[in-house]
Amino acid sequence: MAFQLSAGVNVSEVDLTTIVPSVATSIGAFAGPFAWGPAGEIITISDEVRLASTFGNPDSTNYEYWFSAANFLAYANNLKIVRAFSVADTRNATANGSNNVVLIKNDDDWFNNRSTGSSNTYGEFAARYAGALGNSLKVSLADAATFSTWVYNNNFTSAPNTSTYVSNVGGGFDEVHAVVIDEDGKVTGTANTVLEVFPFMSKASDAKDDSGNSSYYKNVIEAQSRYIHWMDHPSTGAGTGWGSSANNSNFANLTSVVTRSLSGGADGTISTANVVTAYDSFDPAESVDISLVVSGPANQTIADSLITMCGTRKDCLVFLSPEKADVVNNAGSEVTDMVAYRNTLTSSSYAVLDGNWKYQYDKYNDVYRWVPCNGDVAGLCARTDLERDPWFSPGGLNRGVLKNVIKLAFNPTKTNRDDMYVKGINPIVSFQGEGTVLFGDKTMLSKPSAFDRINVRRLFIVLEKAISRAARFSLFEFNDQFTRAQFVALVEPFLRDVQGRRGITDFRVVCDETNNTGEVIDRNEFVGDIYIKPARSINFIQLNFVAVRTGVSFDEVVGQF
Repeated sequence: MAFQLSAGVNVSEVDLTTIVPSVATSIGAFAGPFAWGPAGEIITISDEVRLASTFGNPDSTNYEYWFSAANFLAYANNLKIVRAFSVADTRNATANGSNNVVLIKNDDDWFNNRSTGSSNTYGEFAARYAGALGNSLKVSLADAATFSTWVYNNNFTSAPNTSTYVSNVGGGFDEVHAVVIDEDGKVTGTANTVLEVFPFMSKASDAKDDSGNSSYYKNVIEAQSRYIHWMDHPSTGAGTGWGSSANNSNFANLTSVVTRSLSGGADGTISTANVVTAYDSFDPAESVDISLVVSGPANQTIADSLITMCGTRKDCLVFLSPEKADVVNNAGSEVTDMVAYRNTLTSSSYAVLDGNWKYQYDKYNDVYRWVPCNGDVAGLCARTDLERDPWFSPGGLNRGVLKNVIKLAFNPTKTNRDDMYVKGINPIVSFQGEGTVLFGDKTMLSKPSAFDRINVRRLFIVLEKAISRAARFSLFEFNDQFTRAQFVALVEPFLRDVQGRRGITDFRVVCDETNNTGEVIDRNEFVGDIYIKPARSINFIQLNFVAVRTGVSFDEVVGQF
């Protein structure tokens, strides 16, 4: 406390209740091309319904990525997704798309670069997100002068005229209606479906509705529409007044209905570099918290990039599958080609490689698709977190059964599994009457180590992540006996809890003058040594059946074989 210069009582508090915090272990991360949705931005998705509504349905070009994400969400409810895009040729559909094309990556991009208008370079509207899907959209506007002849007037209760807000400040004719239509049926499956209706918006920039919210049509569209951005005021009869303040303003009426079919939208050609750039959004660790990285149909370049990212972050695992050609329609050569692929990748305990693709039903297109299994394997880890703890193995018949499998690309035999497992490839096997199972729990670490097992690597991720966060509260304190004892008292109860939940068999925490010597203290450093004996999963079971003669006591033979 501060020194007092005269008599008095000073009250202060010292908080010694700090604990090791819980850390998230089931947050997925994924990047890939999609038909719709914000690009280059991390979006959290909780289920397949939201995946489809946010990023569009799967199609023939992106289904391997789409179902990798959907398969993870079959086991978990937290997947952070970044849509990959190409600056060179991914484009938004616009009202003037036949003459001018534009890329608006996401809402922040619109606000920073397009929200002040475009001098009608791109027309009045643009698709909310880039992609060819935007070419299916049509937007139509009408005001008091055009409502009676407007084909969409039956979607509104009455004609637009003058709002109460504008009338109260001496203005008039500010109201405008708008609709967004699925002209080609690419969004809903039915052409000319009305997607959105925006009634009684205002042409006045400062107009408010009865609830006090902005009713300015530009703001309403930006806040509420899932399909379009405002780009500029209509040029037809709206050259005067639109976007002005309401005070004493009589706003110009349209001379004809404004109806614009959007065009020029393009998905773009998404390259390996584009996908790698999208995954870079998850790096460094301080920027976003993730645990399980789903790779989808990653080639060698993407796979190695993700292995490097996870190895640098040291708080997450990447889940990989062999390339499609290694296992699909490759009878007899699956193991050889998978091993060859494995040998091209970096050894790491922060990576997991499964050994299969699965055949599953695509209800959106009424076809069957081959999809890599890494979304499922990452999902099994998330499900293990929910049912037990991260340090339990996700493999085997108790926790390793995959969902939504029609058949596997190949069903490995015991010999196949032996050849795969020795190389760190986790077999996925269909057992008659028992389902399709992840039958391994190895990481891609080549050298023999406790860290060549998924459960051990995930155990240490949890311990390191949680304890390091707690240790930050020791920064800028004195490196003395009190601080060191406080650190030990912080860590030991946490480790005892993990031990009680079967994650570790024994531990020791050393933080005293033996490892915090005078030299360490003089360098302004603090050392805590934490020794862990991790629990090991059973990978091999030996059952010995011994036939014994009728007259022989079991006590005589037990232990001899």
